[in-house]
Amino acid sequence: MSVVKDNCVYSHEHEWAAGAEGQTVRIGISDHAQSQLGDIVFVELPQLGAKVDAGDSIGSIESVKTVSELYSPVSGTVKRVNETLLEQPELINEQPYEGGWIAEVEVEGQVDEALAALLTAEKYRELVE
Repeated sequence: MSVVKDNCVYSHEHEWAAGAEGQTVRIGISDHAQSQLGDIVFVELPQLGAKVDAGDSIGSIESVKTVSELYSPVSGTVKRVNETLLEQPELINEQPYEGGWIAEVEVEGQVDEALAALLTAEKYRELVE
């Protein structure tokens, strides 16, 4: 069974989001998503400074099985990307919520409001079971 972290919220596309510092939200893909993809071999990271709307494609994740789009669960500006994934994409498989995070987005407006539009951990568990 997939790990669903209670301190995160989730999109229907299987991205997770969690408040970081200030107006920043850290995002990645869920444990469920990485297990469905299989061994991840390449990550196309979003561009620093890119303005994104919730639901926009911001990159892709390539596994031995397929290539999947990565969608931003929040609107804002990409402030930081996890460049470690360029050399170690397998971190997404090993640590989807820790070392395998993908980007940080500075949200427009309140962080709580941006995250409220997403699924709670409980609702996400229902979705993936």
